[in-house]
Amino acid sequence: MGGCFSDVNGGKAAVGGVHGGPLPMAAGGDVDGGHNEAVDHFYKVQGYQPLFTQIELSLSASKLIDLDVMSKSDPMAVVYMKKRNGTLEEIGRTEVILNDLNPVWIGKISVAYHFETVQSLVFHVFDVDTTHHNVPVKTIKLSDQDFLGEASCVLSEIFTKRDKTLTLKLNNKNRKNAGMLSVHAEESVASRNAAEIVFRCTHLDNKDFLSKSDPFLRISRKVETGNAVPICKTEVVNNNLNPIWRPVYLNTQHFVSKQNPLIVECFDFNSNGSHTLIGKLQTSVSALENMHRDKTGISFVKQHHGREKILKGQLYVDAFRERQLYSFLDYISSGFELNFMVAVDFTASNGNPRSPESLHYIDPSGRLNAYQQAITEVGEVIQFYDSDRRYSAWGFGGRTMDGSVSHCFNLNGSPYHTEVEGVEGIMTAYNSGLQTVALSGPTLFGKVVHRAAEIAGQSLEQTKSKYYVLLIITDGVLSDPQESIDALVRASDLPLSILIVGVGAADFTQMEILDADKGHRLESSTGRIATRDIVQFVPMRDVQVGQKPMVEALLEELPGQFLSYMRSRDIKPLNVNIETTLPQVHNVNYPV
Repeated sequence: MGGCFSDVNGGKAAVGGVHGGPLPMAAGGDVDGGHNEAVDHFYKVQGYQPLFTQIELSLSASKLIDLDVMSKSDPMAVVYMKKRNGTLEEIGRTEVILNDLNPVWIGKISVAYHFETVQSLVFHVFDVDTTHHNVPVKTIKLSDQDFLGEASCVLSEIFTKRDKTLTLKLNNKNRKNAGMLSVHAEESVASRNAAEIVFRCTHLDNKDFLSKSDPFLRISRKVETGNAVPICKTEVVNNNLNPIWRPVYLNTQHFVSKQNPLIVECFDFNSNGSHTLIGKLQTSVSALENMHRDKTGISFVKQHHGREKILKGQLYVDAFRERQLYSFLDYISSGFELNFMVAVDFTASNGNPRSPESLHYIDPSGRLNAYQQAITEVGEVIQFYDSDRRYSAWGFGGRTMDGSVSHCFNLNGSPYHTEVEGVEGIMTAYNSGLQTVALSGPTLFGKVVHRAAEIAGQSLEQTKSKYYVLLIITDGVLSDPQESIDALVRASDLPLSILIVGVGAADFTQMEILDADKGHRLESSTGRIATRDIVQFVPMRDVQVGQKPMVEALLEELPGQFLSYMRSRDIKPLNVNIETTLPQVHNVNYPV
């Protein structure tokens, strides 16, 4: 972006085909998008049955405006749906590609194609500033980026093209020629089948003078017209002519069938974006499986004086495993249970409950305060997924009847029993707690998180089919963020997710730090890194102003967190046949 060097580290990361990657990264990571089946299921059970087909959009551009002085633009595309009132609703973003005026984005944009509706799409292309590289794309503030161009079309226009590819002219009021944007559409293929593949190369040509090549692979699928659609790329292995890459995960959506031709290209990474082709080859998933079984390699080729030259460099498959990637609903419908727990903030920063300005004020007219509203609206969603609708309910930061300040007390006042029945039980316990517990402080989450983690950990002794969700409702002012971070890091390898709902108009910066959406996992005071992101933060004010429905806000990350836990431990849905697979990948050393 104008006048600054690009950070090359983000551009060296893998894109697409990454297993368990929780968040899309701005420069090197899966895009954030796709429909959320937990939300879909919620709406369908409520009686909403929209007729649509899920499709994926692949984007590429050419001859973009170059706004950088010492390098090239770092483009990212953002796709919007134009509503009837003319406002734009964002539906997805690609990854950021570094130093490239002719980008071919690998990340796909998922769109629900409604046949009966005219769906107008708007595409914006931005040059992303260096300071936003290597962070999740959804966290990038678009107003801080340089605008490169805009294009629009109706979704059905793409399907009228024989090859389902539409090329649009990008418009920029300050530039006559802003480049072109190509959009390719394909219907999503619902499949649980996936192939886990470890690639290795030997004797690659050296393209660097003072060191060795920094190779990466880009894998594309041939479509009916003969064109190739990129589906993933590996990470870059630095300074190595015999690289081994981390596993690539390809599902049927990527390769369609085992016999479908795949193009594998090997490049030498260059920080200026002009990556040097080392060689390419054509293969298929079926051929890759045979290569692993027979322990054979295949040679790269390259055009040389109009002829195809066979190179010394070869591609090998060190590991190949077929597996099923079960969905969130596969687990829930097979008998897996979501168990919800609730914790309410009783700290003094909420204001005196007797004052109408307090977040805890009980209005005699019956109008709900911020906490009651959150409990009611959140309860409508969480009770749908909780099988017995019995919730452990706690308060924190309050002075209890014995005169001591407690950071985890039973909301129902019982010294022994934590559970209440239904949303009504939470509301009753909350109202009762305000009569017996004095607001105090400080605001500490640690003991509540520890108690929830203790329950989740104990459940593993009996079953692996329970997953816990702790809902924390707070005004957002943490007294000791590191104490909360330490507790969250300890809990990150348990079957537990934490939803934090922020009420009121406070500065929620601390909450956003706990929600590791910036791409950096939480680190404890002892240096331990969280094994996965288990926190999602939802400001009630965003829901109240209509940015998104409560069900979407709450369930945005939960299915992914649930699946990352189950898949990382190879836990399958109940009552499923264990498929016969090739041996799992073991003892493979991946270069850093």
